[in-house]
Amino acid sequence: MKPTPEPFSEDQLPQLAHEVIRDAKFPMLATIDTDHQPRLRPVSPVRVDDDFTVYVANLRSYHKTAEIAANPAVELAYLAPNHDQIRITGTAEELTDQKIISEIWENNPLLKSYLGFVDNPELIIYRIRPSRVRFMREWALEYFDVPV
Repeated sequence: MKPTPEPFSEDQLPQLAHEVIRDAKFPMLATIDTDHQPRLRPVSPVRVDDDFTVYVANLRSYHKTAEIAANPAVELAYLAPNHDQIRITGTAEELTDQKIISEIWENNPLLKSYLGFVDNPELIIYRIRPSRVRFMREWALEYFDVPV
C-alpha cells in the first residue's frame, strides 16, 4: 500500500518550499542550448531571498553562460532527502548590483578560494527571478503553486 503524504495547508506552502531549499542545498538548473536541446546540471546557489529569488555563481567560460544569454528562461528543481520537491521557473539575469555582489562574496568563502577577488572577470552571478514556484510533497504527483 502506498503511504499517504503528510497533509499541509496552503498557508504552509512558502515555509515548506523554503525547507526544501534548505534541505536539498544543490538544485538542478535547466537551460536550453542554441540547438534547442535542454541542458540540466547541478548548481550551488550562493543566496536565496524570501521571495524565492535565487542567486547562482557561474564562470563566464561555462556553457550555461551562452545558453542563458541566448534564452534567459530557466528552471531550478530541488529534491530534498525526504523527496519533497520544488520547481522554480523564472528568468536569469546577470547581477550588476555591486552591493549585493559584495554581500554574496563576503558570505561565500568558496568563491574567494576559487576566484581570488570579487571583480574577477570570470565571475558572473545570476539572479533568477521566479515567475512560478511549485511544491510537491514526496512523490504525491501533485504540484501546488507557492505564492511569490
